[in-house]
Amino acid sequence: MKKGIHPSNYRLVVFKDMSNDTMILTKSCANTKEKVVYTDGNEYDVVKLEISNTSHPYFTGKLKLVDTAGRVDKFMSKYKRYNKNSK
Repeated sequence: MKKGIHPSNYRLVVFKDMSNDTMILTKSCANTKEKVVYTDGNEYDVVKLEISNTSHPYFTGKLKLVDTAGRVDKFMSKYKRYNKNSK
């Protein structure tokens, strides 16, 4: 492999599916600010995901709409004063 072309912060990172709390340990160079204790007892940086292969309808075979953060409601309440149709 060529030297100097790969990121220097390549390390073990946990990807956590927030809809069902599934955690996957793999290597990544994604920037993170939080840490989590994995099932092996060690602490790793964590990247939070809204959906993964353990919760996606294509992989699970179940049709389920997940809006864990309530993003639409937050958006509507934040910007309702700018809506010309609402009174």
